[in-house]
Amino acid sequence: MRLFQLAASAIALAAVAAQPARAEDPATKKAIEAEYDTYLAPLFLDFHQNPEMGFLENRTAAKMATELRAAGLEVTTGVGKTGVVGILKNGDGPLILLRADMDGLPVEEKSGLAYASKAKQIGEDGKEYPVMHACGHDTHITSMVGTARRLAAMKDKWSGTLMFVVQPAEEGVRGAKAMMEDGLYTRFGKPDYALAFHVAADLETGKVSASEGIQYSSSDSLDIMVPGIGTHGAAPHLGKDPVYIASQIVTALQSIDSREISPLKPVVVTVGSFHAGTKHNIISDEAKLQVTVRANDEETREQVIATVERIAVNIGKAHGLPDNLPVKVMRGSGTPVTNNDPALARRLNAVLKRDLGEATVVPFVQQSMGAEDFTYFVAPDTGVPGYYFAVGGTTPERLAAAKAGGAPIAGHHSPLFQIAPRESVVLGTRAMVAAVLDLAPRK
Repeated sequence: MRLFQLAASAIALAAVAAQPARAEDPATKKAIEAEYDTYLAPLFLDFHQNPEMGFLENRTAAKMATELRAAGLEVTTGVGKTGVVGILKNGDGPLILLRADMDGLPVEEKSGLAYASKAKQIGEDGKEYPVMHACGHDTHITSMVGTARRLAAMKDKWSGTLMFVVQPAEEGVRGAKAMMEDGLYTRFGKPDYALAFHVAADLETGKVSASEGIQYSSSDSLDIMVPGIGTHGAAPHLGKDPVYIASQIVTALQSIDSREISPLKPVVVTVGSFHAGTKHNIISDEAKLQVTVRANDEETREQVIATVERIAVNIGKAHGLPDNLPVKVMRGSGTPVTNNDPALARRLNAVLKRDLGEATVVPFVQQSMGAEDFTYFVAPDTGVPGYYFAVGGTTPERLAAAKAGGAPIAGHHSPLFQIAPRESVVLGTRAMVAAVLDLAPRK
């Protein structure tokens, strides 16, 4: 079946490649820029100042539903909890999925921007958090509105059906899976292609970049529960100290990359949280570690997770934890490696060079082991070829100043994170429009 799906995808791509070449009409670029200035800019500011955390994006989802309906789409809400799906039909042709994630992060914004978020929200755990769009998802959903409006106004230029997917809970890599489990493809149709982009703070505005293979690493969240036997801090020999045992685990986990996995295979094992104890002179009875694991292939991914468990459990045994108090490793949310379909990526990279300018498309270089749950839409078992690209979010002037010793460019998830909204939204919209016009030409 998989071979049949691959062959079908190859035939479909070849058929598209045989279509006459199109280039971006200068009027399209001008119209997108004008629409940002007159319509999308206030929308971006509203999204930025009113961020919401994963699966709690009720206001954002309602606003996106309103915007997509206003653009002429058939809209369904509540897909995968807070997800939104908008369908734009325009005759015979391929079904193309266009995805934008909409959730913010529990981060207090310290960017210094005049429009900085001051929002707070009660999380799924019942606690209140400051919330910020510290990863640029406000850019993505603003661009989606721009893309929908522009393509709705250009129905004479393309033919087919567009599926606009407003995805919740990308942070924590839960939302795409939830939408798929809620029957995204059975309810709305299996796409012929799936497209998405992410604004990138480390990429210059005016540039886009996409791999013809791996685009993002896998990501898995692991919770390690380290039991102990509580006692007085002045009599440690009467108990088992979970802080000390957990500290040994933290140190030992760093041997996975250096001694367990081939140095030719990228791996990250990061302990992001360590909680234990309540008082100076009390040895507690539990320590909790939260760990993120990253890899660039599925075999290595599973090997690393198994090694984390082996190390953690056996360090507990080595320090004398009884059999009825074992160290436990629990696997939480995760996402596989995100791979672009090679044939589709080659085609659309060429399209963007042709339409946006040769210098606009730059070679893709993996800058970090960030992850994406877009892969659930294009996983091998779906048979859907995917194309995920990066859009530059920082102006050349800011990048040059940072290189010259000025303020560094804040990375994603930083409270200092900021991007250039106009340049990012406009280029992301132009790229999406160009891709759709090429994949779904008017017959």
